[in-house]
Amino acid sequence: PTPPAPFDHRIVSAKRVGISNYYNVNEGEILGGGRFGQVHKCEEKATGLKLAAKIIKAQGPKQKDEVKNEINVMNQLNHVNLIQLYDAFESKNDIVLVMEYVEGGELFDRIIDENYNLTEMDTISFIKQICKGIQYMHQMYILHLDLKPENILCVNRKANQIKIIDFGLARRYKPREKLRVNFGTPEFLAPEVVNYEFVSFPTDMWSLGVIAYMLLTGLSPFLGDDDNETLNNILACNWDFEDEEFRDVSDEAKDFISKLLIKEKCWRLSATAALKHPWLTDHKLHCKLQ
Repeated sequence: PTPPAPFDHRIVSAKRVGISNYYNVNEGEILGGGRFGQVHKCEEKATGLKLAAKIIKAQGPKQKDEVKNEINVMNQLNHVNLIQLYDAFESKNDIVLVMEYVEGGELFDRIIDENYNLTEMDTISFIKQICKGIQYMHQMYILHLDLKPENILCVNRKANQIKIIDFGLARRYKPREKLRVNFGTPEFLAPEVVNYEFVSFPTDMWSLGVIAYMLLTGLSPFLGDDDNETLNNILACNWDFEDEEFRDVSDEAKDFISKLLIKEKCWRLSATAALKHPWLTDHKLHCKLQ
């Protein structure tokens, strides 16, 4: 099997020294960004290893604890479809996570790129890998809680290999503690998040359904004219296959999505069940789609 990263899995804790002692961070080369800050390309001085430095603004103890939660979560995750953590540094105003570098860009960019023809077989390959990453996380009792195409990176421009990133909102699932969350990007939120009800493993599976819908059609199933309308669409579980973009999509793909975008979370497929679904496993179907 492919090793999860170009380095062995490591258990990282934030060092209280300057990152520049060990790494050259390329301030000019921004790989991405988000609610937290920016990601830059960097290189380990001792080895020349190319890596990515995620610089997270964290001033108060609460913000620092949130980033330490992210480190803690990543320390537990050793899987080829999950981005791997290499090192971390803490200073007064920020914490820097040094991570595996992948060059293929966001999966989101492939969805919106007119020149990139995303076939149903491509989508099957992407969804299978996302599902394997989720399955592994769930086996480790970790919920991602922020799955969306922007948080899935392609390893390179040519192949279809992907990695899930951004464990900033991830949480350990403790069956005895009921977990409620209020964050995330409106169009990808599950009904239980919008309603501030208990979240669990199926919460990530709802997001997988939204991602599958988007990869197949380029459309967002719940997106309204504003956030309020989007959230109402989610709560009403208001979506369908009426758009002409679904004309050439297989019945198996539609069945897969129908078993994830279900308001009642206990009825959604688990990651393990999803990996056994005919859409992801049926060779005859795959031959037909080639």
